[in-house]
Amino acid sequence: MCKFAAKIVEQTLGMKKFKIYASFIKLRLASLVVISALSGYLFNGGSNGLEILWLMLGGMLVTAASNGSNQIWEREIDVLMKRTASRPLPSNQMSLTEAYAVVLFCLIVGSWMLLQLNWASFALGMSAYISYVFLYTPMKRVSNWSVFVGAFPGAIPPMLGAIAVDGEFGFVPGILFFVQFCWQFPHFWAIAWVLEDDYAKGGFSLLPSKHGRGKNSALIITIYSLLLIPFSLLPWVFGLTSILTLIIVGVLGTWFFLLSYKLLRTCEDKDAKKLMFASFVYLPIIQFVYVFDKI
Repeated sequence: MCKFAAKIVEQTLGMKKFKIYASFIKLRLASLVVISALSGYLFNGGSNGLEILWLMLGGMLVTAASNGSNQIWEREIDVLMKRTASRPLPSNQMSLTEAYAVVLFCLIVGSWMLLQLNWASFALGMSAYISYVFLYTPMKRVSNWSVFVGAFPGAIPPMLGAIAVDGEFGFVPGILFFVQFCWQFPHFWAIAWVLEDDYAKGGFSLLPSKHGRGKNSALIITIYSLLLIPFSLLPWVFGLTSILTLIIVGVLGTWFFLLSYKLLRTCEDKDAKKLMFASFVYLPIIQFVYVFDKI
């Protein structure tokens, strides 16, 4: 009976530690990044199982290192905000030494895995890590231009996936990068709208207008959402996909724009939240529409 109880305790502690690490590296966010990278790989004609393994694991670990580094950098700020106060470092569930160890492990192993693909993939992974941690993260408290800066590492995953196929910085990786780059703005501004009060406690002002929530910010979000329609159709415009992309991606883009337009009319948090969740759905769907349309 004692052995059984001890085993239960051990398993419980193990699950608790896993949840702490998952929170520290933002496992769900890292998973979305990997899906985006996989779509780029498949779209560019990749089909090697081992390469997919290196790409997914390597991309996951480098993203985990980025997220962990961000939490180390902002640990004293995270205490001030409700949504981040329970993170492992501000809640003392993880020591700073342990946090550094996790980041170093993820960064070293993840970058080595990307190197198994090619040098270009390794370089992209490192550039994403460096720009996210050392440019975007400190700039968040300085200027709302940090959203523009953060859009660069945020748009790298599909490009990295495409380059993992042949190591070439070509036309296809560039288009995939540009589509995700443009999506970053309405996506992140919707998040910033929903969380503005909490962000303000940490000294962040991330909406596009200096007046915060209101018509000016909503108008800019709506304009970018409208521009996303033609930008997301670039694979079709350049003949990389068929009319299927025009129809499905066009409809999804119009739906996304209408949600942003409703936010412009109401300026209500509930409509910003709808746009935020829609942005999470929109991107992976259009990326895999590209993939399936090209097969």
